[in-house]
Amino acid sequence: MHSLLLRLYGAATWLLQPMLRRKLRRRAVAEPGYAIAVEERFGRYDEAMSGTGWVWIHAVSLGETRAAGILIDALRHQDPSLRVLLTNGTATGREEGARLLGPDDLQVWQPWDTPEVVRRFLDRFRPRIGILMETEIWPVLTAACAERGIPLALANARLNEKSLASAKRLAWLARPTYASLAAVWAQTEADSHRLVSAGAKVDGVYGNLKFDATPDSIQLGRAARLREQLPKPVVVFASSRDGEERLLLDVLQHLRHAPPVGWSPAAGKKVHLPVQAVQWMIVPRHPQRFDEVAQLIESKGFLCSRRSAQAGAQGGDTEIWLGDSLGEMALYYGLADVALLGGSFEPLGGQNLIEAAACGCPVIMGPSTFNFAEAAELSVASGASLRVEDMEQAVVNALTLMADPVRQNTMVQAALSFSSAHRGAAARTAAAIGMLLARQPAVSESVAEPEAA
Repeated sequence: MHSLLLRLYGAATWLLQPMLRRKLRRRAVAEPGYAIAVEERFGRYDEAMSGTGWVWIHAVSLGETRAAGILIDALRHQDPSLRVLLTNGTATGREEGARLLGPDDLQVWQPWDTPEVVRRFLDRFRPRIGILMETEIWPVLTAACAERGIPLALANARLNEKSLASAKRLAWLARPTYASLAAVWAQTEADSHRLVSAGAKVDGVYGNLKFDATPDSIQLGRAARLREQLPKPVVVFASSRDGEERLLLDVLQHLRHAPPVGWSPAAGKKVHLPVQAVQWMIVPRHPQRFDEVAQLIESKGFLCSRRSAQAGAQGGDTEIWLGDSLGEMALYYGLADVALLGGSFEPLGGQNLIEAAACGCPVIMGPSTFNFAEAAELSVASGASLRVEDMEQAVVNALTLMADPVRQNTMVQAALSFSSAHRGAAARTAAAIGMLLARQPAVSESVAEPEAA
């Protein structure tokens, strides 16, 4: 029965290929990276792209690719001769992934999940092992690897309640797919329980690879020097998502001409700074939205300075800075005294707060953090983060924290301690991959060449 259902699924994905091509053309208008090597997605590759014995790692987007980079470093430490085949699904993931490649590595797009495309991908590259990052499983690809005896593992695995509910609704497809994985290494015990409920066999709970990331020391050093010159403390809205910037700007509009909320006549002092006493910075999650967010800031009556237009970190006497660059989050977190967590003020599940902690930047998060539920709770419990109900509370709490340097420094130290306490997932995962590889036969380059794509 599963074989029949899988064939029906494969027929559906085959029929969807024209829609995928149209979607890629539309996305390429805002992100030209989507127009690069489109035929790779359909299993057609340059003749020079071949070889055998690859350690294949699939990381769909930017966050997964950064986690993959941490794992690749650990694997290279274990085996310097490692040859990586890296696949990605998004333009930002592919751009980030290109920085991870060694001279003998290769990068292509993820194959679209139809039987013919998957066959061409596996025929061309014949990986020894496949490592899928975090959540990314595809039924046809997973079944094809199992049929060929290619062990396919899910590393840094996570599954939230919403995705589990979807997996249960599609149990006829999801359960056999999870069950066919050679290994699953979960981030947390809660993820492990959900993955088992979805049909996976979990082989270990190793923690989150992102705790093993080392912030860019050059960026942090530059941020420290710039902070000494800044006249105001900085609050960054990190990895903001569509709709959230408007929430922040509306609150700032409301508060910037009002007397500071929390004035205590009895105490004779303000319990938080006025809005104008803080430098606000917005760093959108998706680069295709940079221009849109800049226009929104100006439409709300704020002066905006864009990172891309400045030789230094940002413009000087400007109400709002826009961090419209990629790969500089360590700089932005290093400049900030506190971060508002993007994705948590709309029902989007939140973004990763681990990088902020590693940079010693306290976090204020909204109510929606289901994508990183355990990390968020641990961060709050450690004193590195605060949770609030809405954007107005977030802004007021940020202003209050800026008026209390002792408390802010306490949170900085808590963030650094929180980050260092949860390291080790990379070494554990690399060791488990090494054990899987040790059970695989050596692959000879003398195997007959695959058919032409």
